[in-house]
Parts: sequence; structure tokens; C-alpha cells
Amino acid sequence: MSLTISINTRARSEMIDITPKVEEELNRSGLKDGVCFLFVPHTTAGITINENADPSVVADIQAMFDKLVPWEGPYGHLEGNSAAHIKSSLIGNSLIVLVESGHLKLGTWQGIFFCEFDGPRSRKVHIKFH
Repeated sequence: MSLTISINTRARSEMIDITPKVEEELNRSGLKDGVCFLFVPHTTAGITINENADPSVVADIQAMFDKLVPWEGPYGHLEGNSAAHIKSSLIGNSLIVLVESGHLKLGTWQGIFFCEFDGPRSRKVHIKFH
């Protein structure tokens, strides 16, 4: 089963916990044991798994990304969003999560985050359950 979820971002950079949306789609699929593939078809966004219990973790990640890859830099890309492209490459655009007994096999504190690096925008995440 393949499907696409839409995400409307509100800021230039943000990390949105999409775990509940993915779990909702997993429940609809009826899959009990298998794999969940997630793919972000954008060059200035990404997807990752990290802690979703303490919001300061997300704030720290975003702050360090801005420090490591500043918006202003000696970039050649004329569109002005090279930092977003670099951050997307560092995070990556796909994930694989195991499914067991109808649930995502995530750790206690883990969540799936859509990472916006060039917003606000309308974005998509493709999901395949197998």
C-alpha cells in the first residue's frame, strides 16, 4: 500500500513530528508485521528519527544546523537557499521503520520528524507499507 501525506510548514526551518500521522495511516493499512518506507521528494527538506519527548532536543538540533550551515555564506547557488539544500543532504530524504504487531517499532523516546529547511511551503511525504 502506497500513500502520500501533505504537510504545510509555517517557518523557514522547523521539525514537525509526523509520527501520529504515520501511525494513523499504518492503522488504516491493516499491516501487522512488515516495513514502513518513508520518502520526502524535496531537495530542501528531509526526514529523520529523533527524540520527541523533550522539545528542547529539536530546538538544539535546529540551532546547531543554523550554526554549522548558516543561511548567509559563500554559496554559488543563485536561488539563495543553498543552506537548505545542504541541510537536506545531511539529514537525508528517506527512512525505513519496522512494523511489529501493527505498531511502528520505534524506541521509547523516538519520533519521526519531517524537517523543513526552506519554508513555509506545502510538502509531501510518500509512505509505503510492505
